[in-house]
Amino acid sequence: MTVERVPMAITMGDASGVGPELVLRRAGDGALLDDSVVVFGDAAILRHGAEVLGIDVPVAVVERAADASPGVLNVVDAGLLRAVDHRPGVLDAASGAAAKSYVAAATDAALAGQVAGIVTMPMNKEATQLTDPTFVGHTEFIAERCGATSVTMMLSADHPGGSLAVTHVSTHCSLREAIDRVTEDRVLDVIRLTHSALRRFIDTPRIAVCGLNPHAGEHGLFGSEDADRIAPAIRRAGGEGIDASGPHPADTVFFQAVHRDRYDAIVVMYHDQGHAPMKLMAFDTGVNVTLGLPIIRTSVDHGTAFDIAWTGQAFTDSLDHALAYARRLTTPF
Repeated sequence: MTVERVPMAITMGDASGVGPELVLRRAGDGALLDDSVVVFGDAAILRHGAEVLGIDVPVAVVERAADASPGVLNVVDAGLLRAVDHRPGVLDAASGAAAKSYVAAATDAALAGQVAGIVTMPMNKEATQLTDPTFVGHTEFIAERCGATSVTMMLSADHPGGSLAVTHVSTHCSLREAIDRVTEDRVLDVIRLTHSALRRFIDTPRIAVCGLNPHAGEHGLFGSEDADRIAPAIRRAGGEGIDASGPHPADTVFFQAVHRDRYDAIVVMYHDQGHAPMKLMAFDTGVNVTLGLPIIRTSVDHGTAFDIAWTGQAFTDSLDHALAYARRLTTPF
């Protein structure tokens, strides 16, 4: 490994899904074959997967990231799955448990400064829950392992006029619970996290804050949460010098951001309020970033895609974008 840079970790994801397939296909194209990237996963699955795909990828097992060498796909081998355990497209408890183990190891390496950050390939929540019923998702698992008490998910995507980031007050919970999670303090916290992240690239980020109810409550006609919980948080953020506005109606604010270039980021109140428009805009290229962690973590913004896994149909651009964004976060403004 060159002394100038610490490698970025990629967790290969659930072996049954598209995660390790995308890693191998990019490596087959000549990417990832240097000492700037280390894969956390199972070498046996990657070697068998290369055979399944019919590509020649030199897989080298390294004990730690610092041992990475150029010209090969460097793998910190978990040693949990064998070639006979590879079940493409099949929900599998062992693969789900192994995927969580890769994330744990990469997170610990990032906390120790052994890798510059982590790029996570998709896990399957249902598969992982077969051995860990408490597992909710990547973001929550990594946050707990890092001891981070206040995190949020940010989606970032390019569009013809620039780029847009979307952060979430809540993500993986019921809509009923999501409404309860919209509190003044939580909204302010997400505004602050958004501002801090974008300050890496933008001197004064312009942040729009969505309302919770239709038409942002329409002056109380459709609920009081917008006026009672969201508006006070926006005022407090403004008092801290943050350029935050709203609450804005969710049905128009994305148009204003993308087509009128009025905002650099949008704070949304729940999962689908942000994910639906962002996946419509950039399903193939969107990047998931966890804010509030002591480490850098990005992810592809799609799932395990068991229906097409290991068939060569899945797009590979998502990995490139997630890796590029992680490296961007390591570069000072």
